[in-house]
Amino acid sequence: MAIPPFKEFILPALKLYADGEPHALKDTVVKIADILGLNEEERQELLPSGKRTRLYDRVSWALTYLKQAKLLDMIRRGVHRITARGSELLESDPPHLYQTDLRRFKEFIDFESRSSKEEENESIVIDEDEDEHLTPEEALDASYEQLHESLVSEIQEAVANTDPQQFEQLVVDLLLAMGYGGSFREAGKAIGRSGDEGIDGIIKEDRLGLDVIYLQAKRWSGNVGRPQVHQFAGALLGKRAKKGVLITTSEFTREAREYTQGIDSKLILIDGRELANLMIEHGVGVSIRKTLHIKRIDTDYFEME
Repeated sequence: MAIPPFKEFILPALKLYADGEPHALKDTVVKIADILGLNEEERQELLPSGKRTRLYDRVSWALTYLKQAKLLDMIRRGVHRITARGSELLESDPPHLYQTDLRRFKEFIDFESRSSKEEENESIVIDEDEDEHLTPEEALDASYEQLHESLVSEIQEAVANTDPQQFEQLVVDLLLAMGYGGSFREAGKAIGRSGDEGIDGIIKEDRLGLDVIYLQAKRWSGNVGRPQVHQFAGALLGKRAKKGVLITTSEFTREAREYTQGIDSKLILIDGRELANLMIEHGVGVSIRKTLHIKRIDTDYFEME
């Protein structure tokens, strides 16, 4: 069983307030979880941002929507009570109460109008009824993930089409951005020492050069299997090296990854997808198009005496 879509939270939330008594948000979260029959794993499932549980997020937004439609009143922070309008609505025994149903109330339409903001020339493909299934925070996370996945694919394609010199430059830029290699000149010279028994370069692990990392960076067209990884591991052994990084624009087979678990040297495999993610994380080959600051209320501020 999966957590029901966001739209299924709104009516159960309103019904919990039918007794006319004030109820705290934290109690409402627990009661709705019980009503929906959620197991412990579902109750603890986090949003992609990791900031709060999906359950808490959906209940919290359900109460926000009910409050904006004037079906609930917030009598103090985190505590709500049903309004006369909310009681009247429940008396009609509605079969469901989705976001579209709340649009019968002018106050909710005004809330949506204030909340919505047209994005210039944005084209993000989402489900037609996603606003009924996701909270605004979940929809934002989903849009971010979609943009991120699209960017990863674009970077992988671009990297796969680089020539050997460009790929070498990319590796140098990335390692420097990650804090390895000392100076740009030192890193460039290190990577440039190619073809030495399967080792393409040696780079400092830290700026003082207290330890070194042996590198191999190849633009393989097919998957990289155990033989290629075994060959690089042998080169490390011949150099008495403890650490190595093997970078490819393609993918590693399961056997290749399993092989690295049984050798003495610390051998890290970076495939095309991980390479793209590292480039995004460290700002190599990408630029910032837009920055969004999502703010939440500071509850500690309002609790000060």
